[in-house]
Amino acid sequence: MGVLQIVIVLAVVMLLVKPLGTYVYHVFSNEPNRTDRIFGWLERLIYSLIGLKQRAGMTWKRYVLSFLLTNIIFVAIGYLLLRIQSVLPLNPNDIGNMEQTLSFNTIISFMTNTNLQHYSGESGLTYFTQMAVIMMMMFTSAATGFSVVIAFIRGLMSKGQTLGNFFEDFVKSHTRILFPAAILVTLLLVALQVPQTFDPTITVTTLEGAMQKIAVGPVASLESIKHLGTNGGGFFGVNSAHPFENPSALTNIVEMLSMWLIPACLPYVYGRFAKNSKQGWVVFSAMMTLFIVFLCVIYTSEMNGNPQITAMGIDTSQGNMEGKEVRLGVAQSALFSTVTTAATTGSVDNMHDTLTPLGGMVPLAQMMLNVVFGGEGVGLVNMLMYAILGVFLCGLMVGRTPEFLGRKIEPKEMKLIAVAILMHPLIILAPTAIAFLTDLGKGSITNPGFHGVSQVLYEYTSSAANNGSGFEGLADNTPFWNITTGLVMLLGRYISIIAMMAVAGSLVRKRLVPETIGTFRTDNVLFYGILIGTVLIIGALTFLPTIVLGPVAEHLTLGS
Repeated sequence: MGVLQIVIVLAVVMLLVKPLGTYVYHVFSNEPNRTDRIFGWLERLIYSLIGLKQRAGMTWKRYVLSFLLTNIIFVAIGYLLLRIQSVLPLNPNDIGNMEQTLSFNTIISFMTNTNLQHYSGESGLTYFTQMAVIMMMMFTSAATGFSVVIAFIRGLMSKGQTLGNFFEDFVKSHTRILFPAAILVTLLLVALQVPQTFDPTITVTTLEGAMQKIAVGPVASLESIKHLGTNGGGFFGVNSAHPFENPSALTNIVEMLSMWLIPACLPYVYGRFAKNSKQGWVVFSAMMTLFIVFLCVIYTSEMNGNPQITAMGIDTSQGNMEGKEVRLGVAQSALFSTVTTAATTGSVDNMHDTLTPLGGMVPLAQMMLNVVFGGEGVGLVNMLMYAILGVFLCGLMVGRTPEFLGRKIEPKEMKLIAVAILMHPLIILAPTAIAFLTDLGKGSITNPGFHGVSQVLYEYTSSAANNGSGFEGLADNTPFWNITTGLVMLLGRYISIIAMMAVAGSLVRKRLVPETIGTFRTDNVLFYGILIGTVLIIGALTFLPTIVLGPVAEHLTLGS
């Protein structure tokens, strides 16, 4: 039954990739289509309100400057609201203001689409800040990612000097994709018993006669955009393991599809822009192959159970159920963990800290690679970065100037790609080393030995990949962790985006090179293998030693 559940979800994703990708393509193609009649009036109203009468194309520098300034404004407003939330409306539970380093971490986390939570939502935020800050950031950060990936694709395909208009892409991401989808998913979750209310915390008397407070709130609306926007920040501290956020196996599937479908359709969107759907299917196939391999590893590892728990005389015939919800089981928990780190969402329906060592290695490895579907655009941009690198390496081997989609790849582009590739391991491994060298870092580690290594490594990997999930055994709500992970999230989000937008800006100005018999094709099985090989080789060279020190070493010593 577990395998059948997984196969059904995979089949649904495969069936919906093409129609959803076609819709997204029409949204951003800037060609007249039926969606204009539905959403055009609203967008024209928004454009008039923000003074965007002329939606002229932007150079890559102006495009980057526009989204950076927009993000800075949202960060400033959000930080202020968190610091004064106690005096704002919709605070029936009298929650106080958020501490300054935690406010810094939280606002950076949600603006960078990471949603790393060093707080518990039900006790750390008011209803107002849950909606006006957290949900607002979930929409805007996802829309920013959408805009960037579309602009990058235009840079690979366009014949002009511009990458489109950021504000037009930003508005369309909201009006035509995120808002409609969020309303539909919210209504579906409410129908499946997910709470949506402004009532204060409920006080009940337990069977033992004690008084207990049960937190409620506008949960369904936050759940919808948290998954659709690949955000991941939960209304409750235990995220989608909480029965109010995720009450059944059916809601579990709805949430997995919500966070996976949009990233999964983007390779097809890329193929439509390229006027060659094979280009998109090659990228999609490479992503799906890596995904299935990782899924098999975590499912097999969790089903085999934990030998130390078995040694206690506890029945593990149903697999490793430590940290998992009985209503979901091993199969849906393993699939959810794989999807949430593949789509860089960060939502969890089980505690990753309690996964078996090899099971915990899967989400860690996917975030290190950061190309297995990824979030709203990040995964595709990173995978195309590896595609350009693969073409460059193949060109060197055959002694031919490398070309990608009809444009020559030259030293300028490769230097920018090198910056993006090297920055990712640097902002993971350097802070991890600092954490182990300081008492401020080591003092938060709750598990000794190899598992403690995994805890720290996972925290910074999740921050750098803008994922947000964590090995929750780490006591991370301290100024040291709030500040360091906040800085890692900033660098992980914006350095790679700026570098890859610069690549797009460079390529869009180049003349198209006519295809010849010697042109290296990027839409066949050979390139599919090259793409996977490039990702795995670069990933192994940068991260394999740390993986060995953490999950692999723990696995080898688990039986003893």
